[in-house]
Amino acid sequence: MTLAGKRKAVAHLQSAFEMSERRPCKAIGCCRMTMRYKTTRADEAGLRQRMKAIAHERRRFGYRRLHVLLKREGYVINHKRLFRLYREEKLAVRRRGGRKRAIGTRAPMQLPAAPNDRWSLDFVSDQLTDGRRFRILTIVDDCTRECLALVADTSLSGFRVARELERLTIARGKPKTVVSDNGTELTSNAILAWADAARVDWHYIAPGKPTQNAFIESFNGRLRDELLNDIPRRR
Repeated sequence: MTLAGKRKAVAHLQSAFEMSERRPCKAIGCCRMTMRYKTTRADEAGLRQRMKAIAHERRRFGYRRLHVLLKREGYVINHKRLFRLYREEKLAVRRRGGRKRAIGTRAPMQLPAAPNDRWSLDFVSDQLTDGRRFRILTIVDDCTRECLALVADTSLSGFRVARELERLTIARGKPKTVVSDNGTELTSNAILAWADAARVDWHYIAPGKPTQNAFIESFNGRLRDELLNDIPRRR
């Protein structure tokens, strides 16, 4: 029986049978000090509302990434306390099943009007003749349609992406907005920390909607057609 249930049981026995507090506590095995305890927790209604709002906007984020975003907004909260609230509100991320479907809506993006207004990021995958796979990180300025970077490697983690973005911002300036899908590298804590430190707005497209990132998808199609598919496959 939970503590709340024991308190209700003691209150029922006291009201129904006109007992003192001592006898019901002894009967159900509950400490009298526990019955008289008054919580000193602060009101969590505002925190719960903000946590649910962020979880609704970014549905694939777990409690650890929500913790990062809440701290960025000035909330001082322990990760264990946040996990308790996260479970009570039933915000656990469900495992994907079947094909991807768009969930919910996202705020519409403004069209870029100048260079560095908005950058788009994505990955292109391919395979060498010896069977090893590699990926290319592509970064495009949505206003000028210029390819800002092509980073090819067999492994591109979130830390590597953040390092390349930092190098690129030093050379070309900082973007106002970065657009990407919800891949694990682009939703990692390393990327969240970089966006927070650089004060860059990071926009995630809806799952299963690559058309919301049309500039980088168009560039990736030309990159594969004009470069990757045209390279002689030599060892």
